[in-house]
This record gives sequence, structure tokens and C-alpha cells, in this order.
Amino acid sequence: MRYLKGFVVGCTLLVSSASLVFAGNGDTLKDVKDKGFIQVGVNGDLFGFGKADQKGEWKGLDVDTARAIATAVFGDYKDRIRYTPLTAKTRFTALQSKEIDLLTRNATQTLGRDTALGLDFAQVNYYDGQGFMIPKELGIKSAKELDGATVCVLPGTTTEQNAADFFRSSNMDWKTVTIESTAELSQAFFAGRCDVMTSDSSQLAGIRASAPQPDKYMILPEIISKEPLAPAVRHGDNQWKDIVNYAVLALINAEELGINSENVDEMLNSKDPKIQRFLGATPGNGAALGLDEKFAYNIIKKVGNYGEIFERNVGVNTPLGLERGLNALWTNGGLMYSPPFK
Repeated sequence: MRYLKGFVVGCTLLVSSASLVFAGNGDTLKDVKDKGFIQVGVNGDLFGFGKADQKGEWKGLDVDTARAIATAVFGDYKDRIRYTPLTAKTRFTALQSKEIDLLTRNATQTLGRDTALGLDFAQVNYYDGQGFMIPKELGIKSAKELDGATVCVLPGTTTEQNAADFFRSSNMDWKTVTIESTAELSQAFFAGRCDVMTSDSSQLAGIRASAPQPDKYMILPEIISKEPLAPAVRHGDNQWKDIVNYAVLALINAEELGINSENVDEMLNSKDPKIQRFLGATPGNGAALGLDEKFAYNIIKKVGNYGEIFERNVGVNTPLGLERGLNALWTNGGLMYSPPFK
């Protein structure tokens, strides 16, 4: 009986300790509201995804994703976000140490990052895959012709591991040039310090778009990996994870429902119960997340739906010129799919 009592007491202490841990980690929404803004980790060097223009205005698909999340919390994103530019090496440490509240920096969801790094990934905001960019003057048409190439790659990334796997499985030799900063690595590539640059295809498109002479470079056709890029938060804060997740899903769901920044006010008068629930005319969704009932309406009004965000930042009419591809709605052959908002 003495051992049983000891076991029960021990279990009680363990549960209590776990509860304290999760309680300590579950205050992000309160912290954000108390200080009045979200501290967001971004790339800072990647055109089309996260970069400040000459006027200091932040732009990009990841930036608009952060704006959607801030709008969900505050009703608007203006003056509600502080941006922290991070390298591939420092991005996860900044989140773990609470230097930032949210990471929207083209980060790939992996099993190791979900577990060993103590992160939670929300809905994917860009489905990508790793590729290779070369100067056209090399005359190479396939990644299978890269034997002996010198490759520019960011260290400590899934990119580096994927490239190593690709060259090894293809029985090809390679040499690396590794620099932590995307901007400095790009400069090294354009200066001819390496034959090839490898990264996510979207990132290569952004780097090429900012090149001195973009037409001199091409992205090879091979895609060698799966790179689901998604916002990340810390483990142990389910409410904050839900808010981030459903803010991103609201962008997708709005496009599915045919709601955009131009017609969202008109859609408030829709008789469709799905639209009424989604836009908050019928209450429930906001309360479930601890947000205003019109959080989804506010997101679409202030930021737009996913299609609008994609097209203005990376779409076919931008310097990146990217097709929707995997990032099209599921109804159009893509992977973008939202669960019901109810």
C-alpha cells in the first residue's frame, strides 16, 4: 500500500509538473495582446516571400501570411507586426527562445523539426520542392549532368541534406560553398564562386528575379524533394497553434467559397450557411478560437484570399512568374484544401 501511495503521489506530481509546463507555454495570445503586436521571424532576403522594399515596407507571401494572422488577432495588421529577419541557422532558435512569437520564413515541415526541435507547424502556405539553378552559358539541361559541380547551398538546412542524397544516389561528385546568409550566398553564385545554386524552387525563382541579369540564369527541370513550407510556433500552446492554423486556412477557404477582398462585404449578405458561418454572421467560430467572430472577414477584407496573395507576390504576372501548380485549390488539381469552418 505504501508503494501504491508513493506511485499515486509521484503520478500526481508528474501531471502537475506537466500542467505547469504547458500552462507556461500556453500564454502566447495573452503575451501578444499585452504588448499589442506579434513578433514575426521572416527571411528578410527573399524577393516574393519576405523582403523589405526601398521604402522599408515588408512584402511577400510569408509577410502576407503573417498579416493574416495579425489581423485574426487584432482586426487589422497595421502597426501590429514587428519583423525579425532570420537566417536558416537562427530561425528555429529564435522561436524556441521566445525571441519571436511566430515564424513565417519558408520553413519546411519535417518529422525531426516537429519533435526534436519542439515546434508545431500550421497549415502549409506554399508547397515546394528543391531544384537547381545554373548560368545558361554552362549549356547544362539536366541535374544529372552536374557531376563534379561546385554547389552554393545554405548550411544546416534540409536543402543541404537533400543535395547530398541526390548526388550520392546519382553517383556524382560535388563540392559545396556554404554561407549562412541567403543574400551573401546569392552574391557568391552570381560572382561565379560556384557552378550551381540549389534551394527550394520558389526561392531560386526569387533569387533569379533579383539578379543583375535574370535572363542569364535558368532553373533545371528536376525537383528532388518535397518541401511543404508552413508557419511554425512552439510546442505546448494549442490555442496559439489553432489561431495560426485557421488564419492560414481562412485564406484558402475564402478562395474555395469565391470570397475575395473586393466582394467580401457583399458576401456578408449571402444566404449560404457555410458563408454565414465563415464570415461570422452566424457566431461560433470566433469564440472557439478566442477571437472576434469576424476574424475571417477581417482577414479577407484586409489581406485577401490565398489566390490574391499568391498572384500579387509570386504569380505569373510578377518577376517570379510562378504557376499555381501544387498550390492551386484541390478543385483545380492542387493541394490547397480547407476543412469546414463549423
